[in-house]
Amino acid sequence: MTTTIDRTQLTADDIATEWLSSFESALRTRDIEAAVGLFATTSYWRDLVSFSWNLTTVENHDGVRDLLTTNLNRVDPSEFELAEPAESADGVTTVWFNFATSVGRGKGLVRLIAEDGETRAWTFLTSLQELKGHEEPRGDRRIKGAEHGVDPERKSWSEKLAEEDAAWGDTAQPYTLVVGGGQGGIALGARLRQMGVPALVIDRWERPGDQWRSRYKSLCLHDPVWYDHLPYLKFPDNWPVFAPKDKIADWLEFYTKVMEIPYWSSTAATSAKFDEATKQWTVEVDRNGEKLTLKPTQLVMATGMSGKPNVPSFPGADIFQGEQQHSSQHRGPDAYTGKKVVVIGSNNSAFDICGALYEHDAEVTMVQRSSTHIVKSDSLMEIGLGDLYSEKALANGVTTEKADLIFGSLPYRIMHEFQIPLYDQMKERDKDFYQRMEDAGFDLDFGDDESGLFLKYLRRGSGYYIDVGSAELVAEGKVKLAKGEVDHLTENSVVLDDGTELPADLVVYATGYGSMNGWVADLVDQETADKVGKCWGLGSDTTKDPGPWEGEQRNMWKPTQQENLWFQGGNLHQSRHYSLYLALQLKARYEGLETPVYRLQDVHHLA
Repeated sequence: MTTTIDRTQLTADDIATEWLSSFESALRTRDIEAAVGLFATTSYWRDLVSFSWNLTTVENHDGVRDLLTTNLNRVDPSEFELAEPAESADGVTTVWFNFATSVGRGKGLVRLIAEDGETRAWTFLTSLQELKGHEEPRGDRRIKGAEHGVDPERKSWSEKLAEEDAAWGDTAQPYTLVVGGGQGGIALGARLRQMGVPALVIDRWERPGDQWRSRYKSLCLHDPVWYDHLPYLKFPDNWPVFAPKDKIADWLEFYTKVMEIPYWSSTAATSAKFDEATKQWTVEVDRNGEKLTLKPTQLVMATGMSGKPNVPSFPGADIFQGEQQHSSQHRGPDAYTGKKVVVIGSNNSAFDICGALYEHDAEVTMVQRSSTHIVKSDSLMEIGLGDLYSEKALANGVTTEKADLIFGSLPYRIMHEFQIPLYDQMKERDKDFYQRMEDAGFDLDFGDDESGLFLKYLRRGSGYYIDVGSAELVAEGKVKLAKGEVDHLTENSVVLDDGTELPADLVVYATGYGSMNGWVADLVDQETADKVGKCWGLGSDTTKDPGPWEGEQRNMWKPTQQENLWFQGGNLHQSRHYSLYLALQLKARYEGLETPVYRLQDVHHLA
């Protein structure tokens, strides 16, 4: 007698457990077709290191089949189990799970749907969290610190740290050298320290955080505090929602000290060369005027996604008698009271700088060369981020780490589908504001497909402003608006392509930043920069993000076409989240594990 199961009566946990069990069984028996059949016809598997030793997304049955055919025997996945109760809503069952591989342990998130009467995976995330036998010394594995007993040769904790620091480049070499000691380099340095990877972070500034201290005084984070924590050590619960630059600078300096990150300030890398025979880099550095040679195996460029200033060269710049500054060089408005200032650009830095200059009674003109996406800060916090990064999210059990994985589980291919409805809400909520901006002549957009801020950031890293007040100055005409391309400079003005002449004592080029591989051209050579190719972007074939589709951020936090060369960058959220996966890749290589890279990224664009 056969019993028919009424699938409509299954709980979310029943659905989740059944799918996980079927998936693990198929993997255990190496029945790849059975595993493929557990995925929907349109489906996405994003893997963060655990199956691929890469950051990669495969799509649909063919993609799942290829990933498993290439990696299944080596990975030998097992121990799939629910990590918390599953939840079903709107036809989707969301399942958090733990799993193991031959070398590590991971966390995952799968969204299950019904297709042809069967439960199948729509989106599937697998992420490596730790390596077996190389777990971080946290919780009940933490070190004692104290050394009990009698030891005539005893050295204090600080003496040991000082000896370690003095040995670099002399009796010891870092396995990993991180060039750039901003938020990205510091986050990665903390991860590597906790994982026991000999690593050194170097930075040209005198103190950690000076990158922030040097910027214009009104600069603050436009992302909220819940989005911006560093690894291991969160901001205190009285930290401002939007941290001013000097608080961020001091926190980075404090963090570097407390996390005991090996960090050389006032140190500039002057050249680097990779030896194909020894698989080592030779990096020449200048530390406080002293020339030193370091020989790391792995070289990480953490010079910032917004680190290579894009400074245009306009005819007449050599005869202009006033000051010219890239936005990264602008220290603030104090010296420009009563002066005429032309700010070329209409994105975040341009608005911030214009606002501060207006407050100090400068006569400011913004030059808009292309349309800009503007989203009001309050609307972004409430509608765009509130469910993941907020006090409300924390109260609902969504920790920073959980939010990172939720956000990371959304395949880039379909992320715009989740974002468009949110930005439609913001358009409606702030329609009066947008009308005032258009009435002032400002050209607005919401991205090529109306998907808003996050997709613009991921695709091109530019073209937007999170409005914290300065947009109203343009709407009200208090900051003048000019539109068009710059044709040339005269001795005392900026001339646009339509002949408009803008008198200027100061010209600020808020013209953004170039690809991070430009730093490689400076440090190594142009051939290596071209071998690596452009950093950032998804290949979405939208404005400033040329195709073909790549599905992940180009060259970021993963192996590149140049052996032993890596890139770490992005905002604080990305620096925190993806530093884990980069650190695990470096740790595995340091420990001598086999790390065959699945789908090493092709190079389609040089810069």
